Amino acid sequence: MSVICVGTMAFDAIETPFGKTDRIVGGSATYVAYAAGNFVTPVQQISIVGYDFPKEEMDELKRRGVSLDGVEIVKDKKSFFWSGKYHMDMNSRDTLVTDLNVLADFNPVVPDSYQGADFLMLGNLMPKLQLSVINQLKVRPKLIVMDTMNFWMDTAMDDLKEVLQKVDVLLVNDAEARQLSGELSLVKAAREIIKMGPKFLIIKKGEHGALLFHENHVFFAPALPLEEVFDPTGAGDTFAGGFIGHLAKTKDISFENMKTAIIIGSAMASFCVEKFGPERLKEISKADIDERLTEFVQLVNFDIDLV
Repeated sequence: MSVICVGTMAFDAIETPFGKTDRIVGGSATYVAYAAGNFVTPVQQISIVGYDFPKEEMDELKRRGVSLDGVEIVKDKKSFFWSGKYHMDMNSRDTLVTDLNVLADFNPVVPDSYQGADFLMLGNLMPKLQLSVINQLKVRPKLIVMDTMNFWMDTAMDDLKEVLQKVDVLLVNDAEARQLSGELSLVKAAREIIKMGPKFLIIKKGEHGALLFHENHVFFAPALPLEEVFDPTGAGDTFAGGFIGHLAKTKDISFENMKTAIIIGSAMASFCVEKFGPERLKEISKADIDERLTEFVQLVNFDIDLV
């Protein structure tokens, strides 16, 4: 059961209150692939990199069942680069540098070998590019999941609304949900966003968990309380990878199974924040994931006597 993943493969420079790195591999598609690959293969990557993207990183992704047929390598340009500094609360950050480099000319092409995929993950990208990938698929996937951000709401709202009409699940954070809907209440915001096209809406609230909305149903998943959060970069993309990876593995896109998928996405994100970049995701085993999921079950499990 294959998953197509569209997004960036990049370099990040990150500073948090707990450390600093001047150059580490990142990008939305990178995090999605490392997370989803624990549950389903192949993960069929569509992205663009420059001459500087490490061969050993490509080899590691291939080893994990990630197909790179859809990754364009531009031999005379650098990869996308982002630099940011996190505040003490780790929920807010300042972008210091954004060098588009190869991303400025990105025109995603879906390889013939990817046609027929059942699941499509649209990582955070320009809405026109997300729409281009959807339109290139000869058969509509069983499920299309989309991530976006406030920047596209500010600069490409009409294009964003066009893509929203074609997707099944939208992932945004609480501030983005309010901006997109114009509503302060997240329940009202969800109602307005679902009118725009998605059947399911996931509102991520960082360390405060995530909400899943579908029709008149709401599900809340907590985040695992962690003693140390080292670097939150990529946590949302890792969440998305765990989410779609579980759905593809189980071939079940019901609301009930999405509840489980959110818990699995949250578990994967809880690993991501423990080290810089995707380094922690490269270390974990199935046993580590199972143990973390058990912690989530214990977090929400309780006995009550009704009198």
